[in-house]
Amino acid sequence: MAMMTVYHGGYEAVEYPEIRMGCNTKDFGTGFYCTIIKEQAERWARRYSDKIVSIYDVILNEKLNIKEFDGMTEEWLDFIVACRSGKSHDYDIVIGAMADDQIYNYVSDYIDGVITREQFWVLAKFKYPTHQIVFCTQHALDCLKYRGCEVL
Repeated sequence: MAMMTVYHGGYEAVEYPEIRMGCNTKDFGTGFYCTIIKEQAERWARRYSDKIVSIYDVILNEKLNIKEFDGMTEEWLDFIVACRSGKSHDYDIVIGAMADDQIYNYVSDYIDGVITREQFWVLAKFKYPTHQIVFCTQHALDCLKYRGCEVL
């Protein structure tokens, strides 16, 4: 598999990524979140007073259990609903579109029964492309090679 570059936006350089268990439920569950879209990582970093984008080279190990979504599909929505509801999965890496803040509000409304699935799809249109790759296990993190960081 070819090498790719991924970015992680945050408040500090992350030379040694970790999977931190927390109470936050995210799109694809617990893991270390990155993206192939540098501008998106910069948006993530801008949430903090110190704005830092860590950069990694990645060669995915094909022996890992990898789930990749080809866009916003019914399966993608069901997976996000399950993860945001606290359910775990057995994937080492999950790749797909991100439910940004606005989309997440629609997901919450769908989970709460405020809107139907059909209404979700009418509302869920991205204004710009999004991408996330989540490294969910230590074996997955071993695919990352820290290249450096940029301070914004």
